[in-house]
Amino acid sequence: MRQLGEPLEHLAYRVIGAAIEVHRLLGPGFLESVYQESLELEFRMRGIPCQPKKPVAITYKSHQVGEGQLDFMVGDILIVELKAVEKLAPIHEAQVISYLKMTKNSLGLLINFNVPILKEGIKRIILSS
Repeated sequence: MRQLGEPLEHLAYRVIGAAIEVHRLLGPGFLESVYQESLELEFRMRGIPCQPKKPVAITYKSHQVGEGQLDFMVGDILIVELKAVEKLAPIHEAQVISYLKMTKNSLGLLINFNVPILKEGIKRIILSS
């Protein structure tokens, strides 16, 4: 298993803590945009450096062919993708993997807020080298 390093693991732990707090107060049932705004506020209150709705270039053979948008780039090393869906689908994981490839980052958190217990809605996605 790939070692991610203490700073990245610590940041992921802090992000999950912030997401749990948002879910504890709001619960499931809102639109993704509500969780996005709330999580951004929680990050700021906790001093977690984040770039919300960060654009990312999509390239093909060294040519930019489009642009994606990360829900959050946290600390320039962690991608956080939010969902508010009944069930995470393989396409959601594929989206995070694609973002990891485009940004050359190694860890993404896929967080689905539409679950009774947030722990059940968090998926760590590691880009293997």
